[in-house]
Amino acid sequence: MTQETRPLILHVIHHFVTGGLENGLVNLINNLPESRFRHTVACVEDFSDFRLRLTRPDTQVIALHRSQTGIWSLRRTLYRLCRQLRPAIVHSRGMSGLDALLPARLAGVGACIHGEHGWDVSDLDGRKLRPIMLRRLHSPLVDRYIAVSSDLKNYLVQRVGIAEARITKIINGVDTVRFSRKSACSRSLLPPGFADADSFVIGTVGRLQPVKDQATLVRAFASLVNGDGEAASRARLVITGDGPQRASLVALADTLGIARLTWFPGNLDNIPELLHSFDVFVLPSLAEGISNTLLEAMASGLPLVATAVGGNVDLVSDRVNGRLFASGDVDALARLLSQYLVDRSMLRAHGASAREMAVQDFSLQKMLASYQAVYEDFCDRGRMVA
Repeated sequence: MTQETRPLILHVIHHFVTGGLENGLVNLINNLPESRFRHTVACVEDFSDFRLRLTRPDTQVIALHRSQTGIWSLRRTLYRLCRQLRPAIVHSRGMSGLDALLPARLAGVGACIHGEHGWDVSDLDGRKLRPIMLRRLHSPLVDRYIAVSSDLKNYLVQRVGIAEARITKIINGVDTVRFSRKSACSRSLLPPGFADADSFVIGTVGRLQPVKDQATLVRAFASLVNGDGEAASRARLVITGDGPQRASLVALADTLGIARLTWFPGNLDNIPELLHSFDVFVLPSLAEGISNTLLEAMASGLPLVATAVGGNVDLVSDRVNGRLFASGDVDALARLLSQYLVDRSMLRAHGASAREMAVQDFSLQKMLASYQAVYEDFCDRGRMVA
């Protein structure tokens, strides 16, 4: 198939910045067969250097700046873009992506796919009426929905009223080779003197935003080390990432007297190596679609401690590859961490199960095959009419 006849997929997202949705899009574009599909990414707002993670030089990234130009200018631009690029498929994602559906249809795009990937901090349980009504209003324009978790699929069926037959659940995949643990636990990436071979390192990776609720983890860690002599000497906390909550989290650690036991390295590029310095991975989010960092921790052979929200329950099987707890429950999280600290056999067993589940159920190859099957179904119908 020549470059000129390969179907083009126009992906419409809000921002192309560090995030789970965006990381999944990068994995998709970089790894789908280059001989089969072309890709363009349209950002309703803007993009950052995160776009440089795209390795395919033929992938264009376009910023549309809706907040500056207004919604009707955005729709006109998307209409012209569809007429110019002639995509076989428009694949929109999230609330912002809904704005691409009508322009795509008016421009003659034959297939529209819409993905739901997670929740906003202002609507953690998906009960707000306006987003529900907007999704219902746009539903006749959508040929296929993709939900990345059982929770989001149920939301589309039960709240939005989408027929289950129109929805495909595709859980994000992880590169199980890149994140495999190639050697024993290494502390070399941690600050000198921060942790040694006998330390118990609790880690998390993610955007430092309110919905991720790292403050609950900081408080639980403080409870752990302040109530147990062994924990105080062995436990360490690593919170990786950046965002608007960073200053308040650092201040909270200082207030709770755990600053010397806590490391905030900011954003790091060597996440696979960093994960190999952890003993357990914690995700204290108030809401989740499907967490890429949770998948990466699984592939790294780490036991998982996560809130029982959203897609977390698709990934964490309680007492098999980790533990689940209620969001915001500081005492429960501290108790679970204490159990892992004293029970090395449980730590090893849950870590091994996590790795096995990542390989069998959540590999990147499985995700790619699922998306390709959907695209193949629609790409012929999605070709523009001349």
